[in-house]
Amino acid sequence: MAMKLERFHGNPILEPQPKYWWESKATFNPGALYEAGKVHLVYRAIGDSDVSVLGYASSVDGFHIDERLDKPIYVPREPFEGAGLEYPAATHPEVVYFSAEDEVEEEVSYVSGGGGWGGCEDPRLTRIDDRVFMTYVAFDGYSPPRVALTSIHVNDFLAKSWQWQTPVLISPPGVVDKNACILPEKINSKYVIFHRIFPNILIDFVDDLDFDGKTRFLKGEFRIRPRPSYWDSRKVGAGAPPIKTKDGWLLIYHGIGERDPGRYKIGAMLLELKDPTRVLTRSKEPILEPEVWYENEGWKSGVIYPCGAVVIGDRLLVYYGGADRVACVASAKLDALLDHLVGTREAVPSFIGLLPVEAGVTPVKPVKIKRIIAYCLKCRAKREMKNPTALTLKNGRPAIQGTCPRCGTKMFRIVKA
Repeated sequence: MAMKLERFHGNPILEPQPKYWWESKATFNPGALYEAGKVHLVYRAIGDSDVSVLGYASSVDGFHIDERLDKPIYVPREPFEGAGLEYPAATHPEVVYFSAEDEVEEEVSYVSGGGGWGGCEDPRLTRIDDRVFMTYVAFDGYSPPRVALTSIHVNDFLAKSWQWQTPVLISPPGVVDKNACILPEKINSKYVIFHRIFPNILIDFVDDLDFDGKTRFLKGEFRIRPRPSYWDSRKVGAGAPPIKTKDGWLLIYHGIGERDPGRYKIGAMLLELKDPTRVLTRSKEPILEPEVWYENEGWKSGVIYPCGAVVIGDRLLVYYGGADRVACVASAKLDALLDHLVGTREAVPSFIGLLPVEAGVTPVKPVKIKRIIAYCLKCRAKREMKNPTALTLKNGRPAIQGTCPRCGTKMFRIVKA
């Protein structure tokens, strides 16, 4: 029998607030940290400026929000986050977005997930010693999104004195790199960083976290690959920082299948405690799929995107974004999930050491293009694209270009990365 997370009946736990300009459109993809008897959530917010900033909320029981600040706690400060640019507050009528079912949505004023007007996206939180480290996606609005790192003293974090260290880029230039999180313990005196270059989860071991942002970057030393013929056959990405358990490091991750490319699903895997490059077992089926309205009605239909997880008592709580618009939580008994994973242990592919990624080179799985449906702006109707070809946009995102078979107008379809 498949193991599933149980959605909180009060979902979504965070929704956009029109009264605050900075989070009027979306509040989603929260990182989570359990400290001092409460869950601290740092979530991605988008408002009138179409720039991603980070907000804060907290919960004692992990489900009901007890506190939510009315100002962002983290905003772009560096050029690589888009700081200093002038961001139009108007909508962009030339951009049209699609749901997973190819239904045309309303014209929207930002592109989530490495688009729009940039900012700080999808935070993950890890406490190591007396510091809280935060990894996130930094996007300047036009260059490929990259991984950024900052930190804050745990006392300042708990006191809400937001004295964040100056952020630095830790992934190489010219490469779309996302979904980074840090293992909460060193392995053989080295820090372990998970990140994602399509289509793999990559793992790096580093001596320290003092990146200079100029000459030293993540290399992608080991990888965890998608599994052919499984629900996560197209791509995988780390979700929350791994949690140490009696059976191994529990990694919550997202995956997409070749047969269901528009839908993000959540899975779990166990990694060897002493060697987290070794996968012990991995969920044969997703532990959560986008099925309810708040996971399908938003900026990206069919997307559930985990960025945080904590353990309170005997329960695992997983925090995720729904349809790139709201924040949600789902839970399960930790022992039940572990027993399920251990009980379904299977052989998994070996993991191959990777060479350093060259700047400007993004590993892309060959795409066999068949029937592509897109929206023709001139005809104002959905059409089957004629002569579709794959291409990469200037911001690093994959897309498909073709023409309308009726009027000949160029048509584009963004591929979810």
